[in-house]
Amino acid sequence: MNIKNAQLDVDNWIKEHGVRYFNELTNMAQLTEEVGEVARIIARRYGEQSEKESDKSKDLGEELADVMFVVLCLANQTGIDLQQAFDKKLDLKTKRDHDRHHNNKKLK
Repeated sequence: MNIKNAQLDVDNWIKEHGVRYFNELTNMAQLTEEVGEVARIIARRYGEQSEKESDKSKDLGEELADVMFVVLCLANQTGIDLQQAFDKKLDLKTKRDHDRHHNNKKLK
């Protein structure tokens, strides 16, 4: 599945199962909440914080998918072709950072 298809799938889901998109500010708040859930899992599972018993069953993939869903909603409701924007960003990063990370002694 490419990003364009994912945007269409989300739009179809909203039309079929949702009443409408939440407004952009509500979706921004939801995105912040979902990113916080991802951060909590990563901080406890891969960071130095101890993982609470109640967090051990949390699925990182599911939380990342929640983030993607809200990002796709925001792209749809603001008229962004996220596939085009992503391709442009990847091209820019490729040109800008082609040798940058290879020469970073911290990554050796």
